[in-house]
Amino acid sequence: MPKMKTNRAAAKRFRKTASGKFKCGHAFRSHILTKMSTKRKRGLRAPNHVRKEDAGRVARMMPYA
Repeated sequence: MPKMKTNRAAAKRFRKTASGKFKCGHAFRSHILTKMSTKRKRGLRAPNHVRKEDAGRVARMMPYA
C-alpha cells in the first residue's frame, strides 16, 4: 500500500502539540486592521487551538503529524 499524502494546505496551517491537540492561527488577522482595537489585535496574536469537534478532520488531512 502506498504512503498517504498529507494535505499541504493543512500542513501549513496547523501544528500538532505534544498533548496531541492542533494549534492554529486566528482568523481576521490579515488586513483592514486599522478599525480594530490594539487589545483585540494583540489577542489574535496568541495561539489558537482547533476545537475537538474539528480535530478529527484535521488529523485525517495530516496522517503523519
